Amino acid sequence: MIRLTKLTDYGIVLMSHLAAEPTELMTASSLSRATQLPLPTVSKILKALSREGLLVSHRGVNGGYGLVRGPRDISVADVIAAMEGPIAMTECSDLGECEQESFCMVRGNWQRINDAVRNALNGISLEEMAHPFRVLPGEASRNLVHLGNVTPH
Repeated sequence: MIRLTKLTDYGIVLMSHLAAEPTELMTASSLSRATQLPLPTVSKILKALSREGLLVSHRGVNGGYGLVRGPRDISVADVIAAMEGPIAMTECSDLGECEQESFCMVRGNWQRINDAVRNALNGISLEEMAHPFRVLPGEASRNLVHLGNVTPH
């Protein structure tokens, strides 16, 4: 199973929350309360995302964290890469660190798969993540319906 770390998942939650109010600065405490994530975890993630250039931190009474770019200009791939490093399905997909790569017959296909996954994640912005979606019972995950815009079949 391909799975993001819990910290990366939480990073996407926090960034999506910030994207819902892109002109507001939010403190680690307010984000912790709003997302119901532990404050030490929120602080750790916000510092990492700031260090990677996705957030700006302002100190002082009216300080807090804000997005460096608009939510439309930050992708899920950006957040994942900031939290985990380059997106790669296998070692040979991106970094060429596999001992078998010089004679591996599936390397090119793994690179195609990696590119497809990276492109899919690049195609989803924080602006989109800030709006809830749900899968209707009995429907495949490709049939996502935006809450508030549900139309009967």
